[in-house]
Amino acid sequence: MKAVVIRAFGDPDGLEVVDVAVPVPAPGQVRITTEAIGVGGVDAVIRRGTLAAHGFQEGHLLGSEVAGRVTAVGEGVDASWVGRRVWAFTGLSGGYAEQAVAGVGDVLPLPDGLTGAAAVTLGGSGVVAHFALERARFTPGESVLVRGAAGSIGITAVQLAAAGGAGAVAVTTSSAERGARLRDLGATHVLDRSGAGGPDAPAGFDVVLDVVSGPQLPSFLGRLNPNGRYMAVGVVGGQPPADFGMRLMDAFRSSLSFATFSADTVPGPGRQAVRASQFADAAHGRLRTVVHGTLPLDQAASAHRAMDAGQVFGRAVLVP
Repeated sequence: MKAVVIRAFGDPDGLEVVDVAVPVPAPGQVRITTEAIGVGGVDAVIRRGTLAAHGFQEGHLLGSEVAGRVTAVGEGVDASWVGRRVWAFTGLSGGYAEQAVAGVGDVLPLPDGLTGAAAVTLGGSGVVAHFALERARFTPGESVLVRGAAGSIGITAVQLAAAGGAGAVAVTTSSAERGARLRDLGATHVLDRSGAGGPDAPAGFDVVLDVVSGPQLPSFLGRLNPNGRYMAVGVVGGQPPADFGMRLMDAFRSSLSFATFSADTVPGPGRQAVRASQFADAAHGRLRTVVHGTLPLDQAASAHRAMDAGQVFGRAVLVP
């Protein structure tokens, strides 16, 4: 089967389409013939070599979420899974392929009316947005800033905050056109990437949800209200400065909080319950998914170039 691996860390030209053996599901796993493959920010971080110290090596088969039809099951898995359309989390590898395997606990049937492309746009990101707001103790009436709102996590977070009764939902984004699209999804104030603009926007925020991190993170810590909570959910802009915590100490009397969040810390059943609810909401139009576009699997490098250039609004999706 065809798959996409990292031939060399760095820019997207280091991705290569190769022939690999069809995976055999191990005990507790299912095999899925993919119809849609999500291209996420973590894929770009792995591709650049940023996480090489965590065990990722050249030759790594990218991809963490797919949608498609179950074609085989491993030992101990109910055979009734065969033939069902599902979403699946494949870990941090194995998704950019014509067929993929996943543990049955990380597989969820797709409701009628939800496309595979929509599922891989929402499946991973929706859970992050939901639990990040929950861990930030967001309550109705509070002001929320979503930094890096044009990606699938940010788009879902904007909708959830608005639906949850936020007093204001501000976003940072790169253009007026993107700002207009985010307003249509529930944003009330649009700022540029530096956090400037929006003359009527709140000066401070009760909750900041940050997908970007990077060198500007300390300046956004300075946008927290007293008792404000900052939740970093991504590092697509790189790591923050080593001394970023000094902003918190300098504002000691404001009782600010900073935390990171990874969905890995949520027990599997909790993730799946939220995901199933969000899939149902999306199938019935209560939660909107934004697919930037679809590309053939062998054009994964093009999808990554668009992502690196900041051209993707929502999520790019690969199709075998």
